[in-house]
Amino acid sequence: MANNDNKMSLEEAGRKGGEATSKNHDKDFYQEIGQKGGEATAKNHDKEFYQEIGQKGGEARANQRDDDNVDDRKMSREEAGRKGGKANRNNK
Repeated sequence: MANNDNKMSLEEAGRKGGEATSKNHDKDFYQEIGQKGGEATAKNHDKEFYQEIGQKGGEARANQRDDDNVDDRKMSREEAGRKGGKANRNNK
């Protein structure tokens, strides 16, 4: 989806870039950048940061269990990300 100036939106550019990256790299690449990101995050944040995100994640998961009580199936990764993002938006 392009904007009015026939330029690509940031969302579309990000999606296309992500798709191209996934075609050019394997699982090891993503594990390595994930490891580096985790190390950088640990250097830049303290114990309270991790407590806060853990609390938010626990609350989001508890709310999701309440919503999904009727259906005990496993949730897909896509659904988990969507619900986590939704809960995060509601907590701001």
